[in-house]
Amino acid sequence: MNPALLFWTPALLRIAMIVAGTGILWALFGPVWALTCALIAMTFIVFKQLSYLFQLNSWLDQPDSAKLPDGWGSWTNIFSRLYRLRRDEEKGQLELTEWLARFRQAMHLLPDGVVIMDDVLFMEWCNPAAEQHLGLINARDEGMRVTNLVRSPEFMDYIILGRYERPLTLSFRNRKLIVHIIPFDKRRQILVTHDATETERTEMMRRDFIANASHELRTPLTVIVGFLEIASTELDLDARTRAAHIKLMTEQALRMQHLIEDMLTLSRLESVDYPLRPELVDVNDLMQQILGEARALSSGKHQITMACSGPDVLGGAEELRSAFGNLASNAVRYTPAGGAIHLDWKNASDGPQFVVQDSGIGISPEHISRLTERFYRVDKSRSRETQGTGLGLAIVKHVLLRHGGNLMIKSVAGKGSSFIASLPKTVIAPARPALAGPA
Repeated sequence: MNPALLFWTPALLRIAMIVAGTGILWALFGPVWALTCALIAMTFIVFKQLSYLFQLNSWLDQPDSAKLPDGWGSWTNIFSRLYRLRRDEEKGQLELTEWLARFRQAMHLLPDGVVIMDDVLFMEWCNPAAEQHLGLINARDEGMRVTNLVRSPEFMDYIILGRYERPLTLSFRNRKLIVHIIPFDKRRQILVTHDATETERTEMMRRDFIANASHELRTPLTVIVGFLEIASTELDLDARTRAAHIKLMTEQALRMQHLIEDMLTLSRLESVDYPLRPELVDVNDLMQQILGEARALSSGKHQITMACSGPDVLGGAEELRSAFGNLASNAVRYTPAGGAIHLDWKNASDGPQFVVQDSGIGISPEHISRLTERFYRVDKSRSRETQGTGLGLAIVKHVLLRHGGNLMIKSVAGKGSSFIASLPKTVIAPARPALAGPA
């Protein structure tokens, strides 16, 4: 129905009723009573309308659907429509508040930084990642200009030029950040920061790994190819020289084989396709094997002793054998002839430990934190002499990580080193039930 008819029809009916009542009173009691009653009725209607206007004006100061007054006549429809509009607005505000809360919660969980700014770069909000990347504090810096908070010439040039189609690579607060500004509203902009420090470090490690692996493989290949060229061009080599060449080629081929095996082992330890499959490890038997291998490598040049008082564990037997064997062989390689090496498997307060102590050349403090990096060498010339691949401690580190453990290194240059491979208590195997003796 036409809204005009809905409004005017009841109003005209009420006026018609007043006129009709006035006419009846006029006929019965005369014009004075009739006009007096008509004036009273009109005054009441006007007062009632003004009363509803006052209530509406008061409600508009603090609109609340629960406090909306009831009406009479046309005011019933007006208040009913206002009630529905207010309820829809309150519902919309509630949904907007919930959406904003979910948005901020999602932004809090993002690893990338998000800063919401207005069109003149005043900060409105930022998430914790942005606080960490840019040194901001949301509660403190809200309403401040971002260019006053992020003091970097490269960032200022990026803002001034306004070429936001490409991100900016920014070195800031010892981090490498990828910064991108995205206009998303006529009066809003989003500053997104991505911390590429770890990615850059990983990429550098990858490049170094490829370069070092290529170098390590090229050296023995050069030796082998050189001797093969000599053998193919000089057919009259004497048996002694030929045997010496074959021996050197065999040594270099074995060196390449060990390097490739270690690279494959390290790749397998880092792969998610090879999860750890715990099994019962007889550590006493394992320690005996490692002791035998260390003594064979030493060829009687060192005094090697062993103690085994710790428990059996649940873990990867071959992985632990590789890790513990690498620590023992390193001690043999870097301890001068006549030195002492002690292997110890014990149960400490935090869990079982494999400790290798030697009286070797020791390590300077500045090198200790980098020893588990692939191909990192303290003394490259000595590493060539010891025939190490440069991957042993990296393998140890990843084996221990897969078992929930860690490697601690204590060393004094010229006085020896201690390598402590710690495992958590959770890997300790349950005690075996005692066998019943004869009755």
